[in-house]
Amino acid sequence: MYFLVSTLDAAGGETARPVPNVVSGSQKLIPTQISSRDSKVSLSSTVKGLRLRPPSSYSLKLESFSTLMKSTYTERYDSRPFRVGKYNWTLVVYPKGNKNDSGTGYISMYVAIDSSTLISPRQVVPADLRFYVFNKKEKKYFTIQDSDVWQFSVNKTMWGFPRVLPLSTFNNLKNGYLYDVDQCEFGVDIIVPPLFEKSELFSVTKSFPNKRFTWFIQGFSTLPSDYLSEEFIIGGISWNLRVFRNGFGAHEGKNMSLYLNLGPQELLKTKPYDKIYARAMLRVPNQARSNYVVGRPLDNWFSPQNIGWGYADFMPLSDLTDSSTGFVRNDMLVVQVEMEAISSTKYFPS
Repeated sequence: MYFLVSTLDAAGGETARPVPNVVSGSQKLIPTQISSRDSKVSLSSTVKGLRLRPPSSYSLKLESFSTLMKSTYTERYDSRPFRVGKYNWTLVVYPKGNKNDSGTGYISMYVAIDSSTLISPRQVVPADLRFYVFNKKEKKYFTIQDSDVWQFSVNKTMWGFPRVLPLSTFNNLKNGYLYDVDQCEFGVDIIVPPLFEKSELFSVTKSFPNKRFTWFIQGFSTLPSDYLSEEFIIGGISWNLRVFRNGFGAHEGKNMSLYLNLGPQELLKTKPYDKIYARAMLRVPNQARSNYVVGRPLDNWFSPQNIGWGYADFMPLSDLTDSSTGFVRNDMLVVQVEMEAISSTKYFPS
């Protein structure tokens, strides 16, 4: 007994494709839409590379790739559904390329979402996709991804790349994608980024009702070596000035040191991660010559870890001990700070 296989119909043309034998209403529709972004975005948004880490969402290993390549009617391989986030997904591989998506001559790879896991017909699920093809020669995975997220919905259930790798490259055993004669491995990472629940708002104020604090230091010559001003508020922040009359650290005995600090009340309510940007000018005006001022700028972040900023060498002690210079009169020194910008940060939820 023998069979004669014919590819011609009664009229001499090609036979029709086989059709499924299904119970009415049970056939599941397979997405046929164009499922790549090639027509919408530039190629520069596609990122390719090699990496050691295997896929984290799903892996598909085929031990007889040539069977699918030689099949006349089997165009694609659909994995079983797998769960990522709140949704069911399927990895779809076209071994000969998706001809409906300009993928002929290439390996085509996609991900399809099960629309029944969407909570409403209008829901859109953003997802980051990274597709993998194992290269045994390199012992790494070739990866391809888009720099933007993909938007899945009832009307757009499948996204991916029609041209992952040329078949001429993939089928050449020397390249390492096909190994042990007929085996290969594909995979995918799917990340469904949740909407942020926490945020912060950083803003800067440059206008203040009272932007300057002036400190009149009486009895300057008899001050303790480390002396703090009263607490004052500018820009809603508590501050104080700190002076080391005879200098601090390596500048002791040479210079007066001057700093702007966050005030004690501010530190009591500041959390470890809080920070305040301030731009200000520290000044010591000359009391004899009104147009002569020693000034040095601040442009820093203040925080519980760095409560104050200033200068250990703010000005020479010789300018303060010599009464003829005009900085100290009747044993009084005048120190000022003028705020130019102060930041505030609001956290949500607070």
